[in-house]
Amino acid sequence: MTRIQANLFLLFAGAIWGAGFVAQSTAMDAIGPLWFIGLRFAIATFVALPLALLEKRQAAATPLPRNAVRNFIFIGLALFGGAVTQQYGLLTTTVTNSGFLTGLYVVFVPVLTVVFLRRRPHWVIWPAALLATFGIFLLSGGTLTALTGGDLLTIACALFWAVQLMLVGIFAPATGRPMLLSMTQFAVCAVAGCVLAGLFEPLSPDAIRGALPQILYAGIFSSGIAFICQVVGQRYTTAPQAAIFLSSEALFAALFGVLLLGEIIPPVGYVGCAVIFLAMLAVELVPELAKKRREAAQAAA
Repeated sequence: MTRIQANLFLLFAGAIWGAGFVAQSTAMDAIGPLWFIGLRFAIATFVALPLALLEKRQAAATPLPRNAVRNFIFIGLALFGGAVTQQYGLLTTTVTNSGFLTGLYVVFVPVLTVVFLRRRPHWVIWPAALLATFGIFLLSGGTLTALTGGDLLTIACALFWAVQLMLVGIFAPATGRPMLLSMTQFAVCAVAGCVLAGLFEPLSPDAIRGALPQILYAGIFSSGIAFICQVVGQRYTTAPQAAIFLSSEALFAALFGVLLLGEIIPPVGYVGCAVIFLAMLAVELVPELAKKRREAAQAAA
């Protein structure tokens, strides 16, 4: 897979997640946050299971690296932390604000990469990350009123997403088993969500029926297909670049909020859309152009 194809996978994941904000928000009219998380990731686990089994057969001659499953569980715990804080945040914040604040992982990822991994990303990542964050801010209307508890939870969610992205970037290329990674992180979220929900939230058949379309969308598409696209795509690009492309979820969240919930994007929001895509293009084109210049210089020498 080429880097361009990998980034398209990540952009597709961002689009699915953007629509998922609407499903996550409306589902809680009928069901509790923890049950929603547990059930959506249980479905996602079954989506990934046949792919993981096929992958296992194809990689039968290659043993799974030591501690791989343990590392996958750590990724699942980071994913669960992000899912819980985002879901509870949506109880008291809007879809647009949630999309903006979740998108802060664009900044968190390169910072964590430098602090914990001592890796310097390509220089374009820093201005592109700031540009994408500014675009998300414009998409929210250019202003955020006093932060609610939901807003603060969503900021915590962005930190969990950044950790998850960083861990995937570390462990996915080393194992060559992206489907097993996906299935494991989904199973961790499903078990943790259902256990905690059983302790703290009531559940009835009517609640499940009322939220079933949202649970199916979040389980099959947002949790299953989109996270698989993320894991596959990240094998062929860096975590900071992946964060830029996945940040398009804020753009799609705002668009679907307009189409499905009647939310309004102010004129400055459309400027934000353009800024986000500019940041994505910069991440895609600048390293590629620099690579071609180096190759041309080496050929001339």
